[in-house]
Amino acid sequence: MTENLRGALFMMGSMATFTLNDACIKWLAEGLPTFQVVVLRGLAATALIALLAHLTGALSRPIPAADRAEVAGRSVAEVAAFLPFVLALTHMPLANITAILQALPLTITAAGALLLGERVGWRRWTAIGVGLAGVLLIVRPGAEGFNAWSLLAVLSVIIITARDLITRRLSPEVPSLKVAIFTAGGVTGLGAIVSLGEPWQPVTPGQGALMLLAAGFVFGGYLFSILAMRHGEVAVVTPFRYTAIIWGLLLGVTVFGERPDALTLTGATLVAATGLYTLWRETRAPVPRPVAPR
Repeated sequence: MTENLRGALFMMGSMATFTLNDACIKWLAEGLPTFQVVVLRGLAATALIALLAHLTGALSRPIPAADRAEVAGRSVAEVAAFLPFVLALTHMPLANITAILQALPLTITAAGALLLGERVGWRRWTAIGVGLAGVLLIVRPGAEGFNAWSLLAVLSVIIITARDLITRRLSPEVPSLKVAIFTAGGVTGLGAIVSLGEPWQPVTPGQGALMLLAAGFVFGGYLFSILAMRHGEVAVVTPFRYTAIIWGLLLGVTVFGERPDALTLTGATLVAATGLYTLWRETRAPVPRPVAPR
């Protein structure tokens, strides 16, 4: 298995688990304050990551001195991207903010080419563009929904791009589980501050079970997203962010009873075709690159 294929699988796993987490949060938010859910889920996820890090020995492995600034910068970027995203989400249509966030494969690939010197051929640029077209067919943002709040969504895209570039700069000696602990802890801390303005409510056993499930999903999302950016080339790995749209459609149909129309199905087909084409090209790679221990 090549590093590119490994990174693509990690990215698909990240998008799947983050989308499943979003579905759990959507259910829980119908009966509980949103940031109460974020805090309780975050505490559980942080505990799960710390336990696994302890069992695997990652918790006792120190972060090399040369990487500490990058690890701190990545954690700050994760928290910094969360707040403008939430503010934009509450002031603009979901389709519009989704469309803005789908610029990430383009921005991350361009930044990787400009700042990290990674080669990006016309086939990879075409695959990214076709995937973006498929996403826009699905979400179909309206022009009237783009307003001043859209700038916050754009800011979130810029910060996430910086976060992912920082992740790629981490040396192989940095344990990914330890980075995930800082990520989960930082977002949970910000959620706790914001939740001070919300009255908390009692949690039923069913809600508690669903919250633990969400914690498991977000744990997978954090870890897989870190591993995805530490394997393979940016231009190959980042287009698989579009698979989150496919998972969203599947959950919408199977869980929330939604029925996609012809344009939505066309867009989903484009996204799926982009991913399959990229995977096909990677399976034809002649020699797998060695995997550094992480």
